[in-house]
Amino acid sequence: MPNPDASPESPLPNDDANDEPAASGRNGTPEVSRTQRTAIAELLRRIAPVADELGERFAAAGHELALVGGPVRDALLRRPTKDVDLTTDAPPPRILEIIDGWADAVWTIGIEFGTVGLRKNGVELEITTYRSESYDPKSRKPEVSYGTSLHEDLRRRDFAVNAMAARLPGHEFVDPFGGLTDLRREVLRTPGRPEDSFNDDPLRMLRAARFAAQLGFTVAPDVVAAMTGMAARIEIVSAERVRDELSKLVCGRYPREGLALLVDTGLAAHVLPELPKLRLEIDEHHRHKDVYEHSLIVLEQAIAQEEDGPDLVLRLAALLHDIGKPRTRRFESGGRVSFHHHEVVGAKMTRKRLSALRYPKDVVADVSRLVELHLRFHGYGTGEWTDSAVRRYVRDAGPLLSRLHKLTRADCTTRNRRKADRLRRTYDDLEARIARLEQEEELAAIRPEIDGNEIQEILGIRPGPLVGRAYKFLLELRLDRGVIGKDAAKEELLAWARAEGVAGEDRS
Repeated sequence: MPNPDASPESPLPNDDANDEPAASGRNGTPEVSRTQRTAIAELLRRIAPVADELGERFAAAGHELALVGGPVRDALLRRPTKDVDLTTDAPPPRILEIIDGWADAVWTIGIEFGTVGLRKNGVELEITTYRSESYDPKSRKPEVSYGTSLHEDLRRRDFAVNAMAARLPGHEFVDPFGGLTDLRREVLRTPGRPEDSFNDDPLRMLRAARFAAQLGFTVAPDVVAAMTGMAARIEIVSAERVRDELSKLVCGRYPREGLALLVDTGLAAHVLPELPKLRLEIDEHHRHKDVYEHSLIVLEQAIAQEEDGPDLVLRLAALLHDIGKPRTRRFESGGRVSFHHHEVVGAKMTRKRLSALRYPKDVVADVSRLVELHLRFHGYGTGEWTDSAVRRYVRDAGPLLSRLHKLTRADCTTRNRRKADRLRRTYDDLEARIARLEQEEELAAIRPEIDGNEIQEILGIRPGPLVGRAYKFLLELRLDRGVIGKDAAKEELLAWARAEGVAGEDRS
């Protein structure tokens, strides 16, 4: 662990020179390279003169102000950042006094935790008082205490790569715990003992996995050991905070790394227990796919098909599509293993887990529906489905059809190239048939050719359950036979009414 006293504070000139080897600073600590200095300078220029003007206001009031954490890290990594996080020794009431009359807008939603938000000249910033958080073993709500030292504030942050700062208005770079070195080595360490850090906030264990997924960094062995030993502590954290970190992990650039870390440390057993349970025992008599490994491959293959950035619904569906297998596994004669109806069981399990994690209702519904439908294609055989079956496939998928296409294709992980090519060609054929029917019949908006008002007029009935029954009949007719024209649909409706004993009357 670096010596906290070896804290380089070097000015960041506004130059745009090419990168150069990092020189050694005081006590052998690497200095910021010229390109990295430029990266932070560019970030500061983007929010200047707002940031410097604000820094001057705090200095005039006798207080410190520094750009801190994620924005500094991302600037050094040349990653885009939307957040502008600042930290100060001024307590929240004093922050409000300093920005009073200067900020264009102020919000205090996070003031309970020492954070004040503001907007100035279109730039949004959050200022947080130096602080530390700690959890009582029986409480889900952290206790916040304020500090007076930037060094101590950085020491209580989650990882060294997030414990760097740039003072305002002078732009001095502050890196007491070797965060810059960790960035170069692509490693995640805590500024102090990981056990102390995770005891302060157990969510940091999940954040380690999240940053591994986002940045592709390796987590230091002592951090992994602490995560493993303290995994159960994550249960003290609210479901909403866990959900947010899990979503960021799944939508990261390297989700496999983050998920594997959760499983290997035992954290997944507390936040997503269905995932480690996919590691089904495979003995010499009952061999089948490693469902856990298969699910990670499906996730990666689904990601490869994304077109507009990370799709949380698709990624969750890919990860969870087979979680019903452990519960439905049966050993058959001849050494076979079956998982009958695992898609139905898995959909229910998905709905229950995502609801427990407080995901929005639409996300829960969409992910569980994709899990339920992910095997439907395999009834297609070599193209034996009728047009009616294809219409029902589209109807059942609804607005999830595009995602279902991607999930179904991703679910092919066979190493048998001939089998993989056959499945791909078969699904190509299904998509071509869907496209043809969509062009011919406006398949995406399947509905009867006669609406509810017309049903009442034709049958001479009032609004009520009978209209719903008639509408359902006409919808099934539409799915079975496609577009037959209003006159033919009307004749079918009247025939249905007679068979049902409905006193219909043709009023046309």
